[in-house]
Amino acid sequence: MHHAALRPPQTAAEKILARASGKPYVRPGDIIAPDPQLVIIHDGFVESAYNELAGLGYRRIAHPERVVIVTDHEVAYATPAGAMRGARLRKIAREWGVGRFFDAGRGGHGHIFPIEAGLVRPGMFLSCYDMHCTNFGAMGALACAPGPEIVSVLATGTVWEQVPRTVRLTLHGPVGRGVTARDVGFYVTTLFASGRLCAYDNRIVELAGSYVEALPLSERVALCNSLTEIGVANIWFPPPAGAPEEMVSSDPDAHFEAELELDLGHLPPQVALPGGPHRGVNIEQVAGTRVDHAYIGSCGSGMYEDFAAAAALLRNRRIAPHVRLLVVPGTVETARRLARDGLIDVFQEAGAMVLPAGCGPCAGGAMGPLADGETSISTAATNHAGRFGSKNAQAYLGSPLTVAASALEGRIADPRALLSDAP
Repeated sequence: MHHAALRPPQTAAEKILARASGKPYVRPGDIIAPDPQLVIIHDGFVESAYNELAGLGYRRIAHPERVVIVTDHEVAYATPAGAMRGARLRKIAREWGVGRFFDAGRGGHGHIFPIEAGLVRPGMFLSCYDMHCTNFGAMGALACAPGPEIVSVLATGTVWEQVPRTVRLTLHGPVGRGVTARDVGFYVTTLFASGRLCAYDNRIVELAGSYVEALPLSERVALCNSLTEIGVANIWFPPPAGAPEEMVSSDPDAHFEAELELDLGHLPPQVALPGGPHRGVNIEQVAGTRVDHAYIGSCGSGMYEDFAAAAALLRNRRIAPHVRLLVVPGTVETARRLARDGLIDVFQEAGAMVLPAGCGPCAGGAMGPLADGETSISTAATNHAGRFGSKNAQAYLGSPLTVAASALEGRIADPRALLSDAP
């Protein structure tokens, strides 16, 4: 009898975890030690990881060829101390013999360019320091974020984890004009966080349905982003059409802890109130709120298509005189494409400032922070107090369209009004 016949039906995520653990199958609750094909850490964590490992006597790391170090949080050093941190980072990368080191100006945002560069492929298992590695679910890969425990992965090649339960969320479209996957993300995250759907903490959310099937990669990434903040273990999409790798998919009779369906046909643009992406409201509830600061970028909305959509609204228009608008391409390649296509000019003619590829203000306000009493609207990954500098500032989240419209109006604005004016 074939072993395959003995395997119980599995979800796609369970198949990926089983393969990474060298097992024929896994079930929710199993303790496993999966073997990641890539280990990704960013500049904000490398030095503390190095010091911890050195303190334990580790001079080498287990699989340097699998390790990716990314400079995306502190890209253009704003202080001499920042430049010194960069120098130490380069020394550590050399000492560890890291296989892939993408320093400032070389890759961009560590949750985006590995997809663009083909490092992340469908069916892969990855271990990453930062929670927004869930973005890789957009490709049909599975990345777990053990946080500080990633020092164990660096030292030994793995760390134990428990197989999460999976819920399947089926989304039906089409959505209306001016509604993007970021809007859908705020809406779905808010439904989960308010207890209106099902348990979500440390669950894998598998996405399905007509809306999901039609999404381009940039929108898939945007939809992965918000749910991460409320503590889901992962978000997983069936691999995009045309993915060359062997397709991983859930068995027809796989067990999901819950199966949910949502119709998005009547959804208006959403804005997340200060405090997190789980505080989504219909835009009319906050339209008219004055803003001082606007920012387009981050791992949620940092792909070429996000900027192209915003540029279409900003073309031949000027942002409000009291607003500073920061544009942060997600990757070096996206920045080059925006320049080639004349979109950098569109942003600058509108009055925006273009920053180097990376996290931008979302990395604790290292660049482009907020002053006390100011209000921001942005496409950042999250917006809790102090995220962009001052704890006494207010930060709202919206889609690239909503942020562009709001920068033009000088107050939170519904992008649909400007879209109807567009040629």
